[in-house]
Amino acid sequence: MPPLYRICTRCVMDSSDPEIIFDAEGVCNHCKKYEANVKRFVFPGGLGSKKLEAIVKSIKSEGEGKEYDCVIGVSGGVDSSYTAYLVKKAGLRPLAVHLDNGWNSELAVKNVERLLRKLEIDLYTHVLDWEEFKSLQLAFLRASTPDSEIPSDHAIVSILYEKAKELGLRYIIPGTNIKTESHLPRAWSQGHRDWLYIKSINDQFGTRKLESFPHYTFMNNIFRQRNYRWVPILNYVDYVKFESIKILENELGWKYYGGKHYESIYTRFYQGYILPKKFGYDKRRSHLSSLICSGETTRTNALKELETNPYPPDMMETDKTFFLNKFGLTEQQFKEIMDAPPMRFQDYSSYEKKYVNTFWFQLLKRIYRSMR
Repeated sequence: MPPLYRICTRCVMDSSDPEIIFDAEGVCNHCKKYEANVKRFVFPGGLGSKKLEAIVKSIKSEGEGKEYDCVIGVSGGVDSSYTAYLVKKAGLRPLAVHLDNGWNSELAVKNVERLLRKLEIDLYTHVLDWEEFKSLQLAFLRASTPDSEIPSDHAIVSILYEKAKELGLRYIIPGTNIKTESHLPRAWSQGHRDWLYIKSINDQFGTRKLESFPHYTFMNNIFRQRNYRWVPILNYVDYVKFESIKILENELGWKYYGGKHYESIYTRFYQGYILPKKFGYDKRRSHLSSLICSGETTRTNALKELETNPYPPDMMETDKTFFLNKFGLTEQQFKEIMDAPPMRFQDYSSYEKKYVNTFWFQLLKRIYRSMR
């Protein structure tokens, strides 16, 4: 008998997340986590301004005499573009870092160019070896897990670390934030920092060794967290996504591209076609639920949006053709990928399985936190 369908009474997350939990009032665990994270990590109004002012002062002080004082990631999307705007407005001297994984839409490229030219920010672009990355992306598709965006996410973090190290900088300012990115289930995407997981997928399903792919190991990540400081600047301001879009459009000539992270053709096709068709996941639930909790939309409006087609048919067909041609896949090969039974993160090797879930690691983690 199939599990009983349930949907959160506050947001629009539902039982398509196999790990979702509801309280007595029908509110889901993602909303509860949002509330907890907002209290811990989001600083509105004067409190945020005061904290950010102190951070900016430290960044400027440590960067004195250097060409740059921080690094930022830019994709051409809303969050990273508005982050660049705020960083420059604060009087900082950032180096913008962009990952070219071969899937940027033309609009995303133009957004990055316009944004950085108007803000007078220098750009470093890291271009991935396409044949190597192609092998890795196809490996994730064949592994049949719902997290094929992980290689790109892992690579950009690694590049930000490496560029900061090269420039002798401690501060990295990402576009991540609680208000618009709070409701992502682990069952939908897991393993972004787990190089063993990524490598094991490629070893099992890939066709090339990962010789130049940017990455960091379990120990790298532990030491880097101590030596570098990530400052999610959007958590220190009253960040309202749709107001930010207007500012970017009016002041910088930036143009909106549609859905969350749709600046990438791969992301657009993966989230708009593969996830709902193969796994039954509609990423709009996650994105809209975050906006409901942050007060940017209502549950009623979100439910109406979920009734609409997430992907214009003409665009979907164009993207599918591009996707198949770029990967060199036939319709039959793609059908085999889509028809393969869904797998989970837990079905493959990972640092989490090897180290993180052990008793001793959890004990050391508690001791470390108590000393901070």
